[in-house]
Amino acid sequence: MEKRRDVFQAIADPTRREILSLIAKKPLNLNSIAENFDMSRPAVSQHIKVLDESGLVVMRKKGRQRFCYIRPQKMKDVDQWLQQFRQLWEDRFDQLDQVLTNLKDQDDEE
Repeated sequence: MEKRRDVFQAIADPTRREILSLIAKKPLNLNSIAENFDMSRPAVSQHIKVLDESGLVVMRKKGRQRFCYIRPQKMKDVDQWLQQFRQLWEDRFDQLDQVLTNLKDQDDEE
C-alpha cells in the first residue's frame, strides 16, 4: 500500500521547499538536486521521498537516471488553501488604511 503524507507537513521543512524551488525551474536528477545541499545524497533522497509521498513531486526514470518533476496541481491546492488567509490579511490592511486615513484627516482638521 502506498503511503500518503500531508502536503503541509511536507512543505514545512526548508530543505524540501528549496528542492521544490529547484525543480520548479526544470526537472532534475537526484545527483543534481543533491549537489545543491550540504548533506548526503541519501538524506536528500529522504526529503524527495516525503515530497513524493505527499504528491508534490513525481519521479520518472529516463535511461538509468531518475528525474524529479514538480506536480503543479498539488501546489495549486496549497495556493487555494492559502487564498482564504490572503483575503483575511487584505481586509485587515484595508481596515488599517482606513484608520490611518481617518487619523490623518483628524490631524489636518486641528
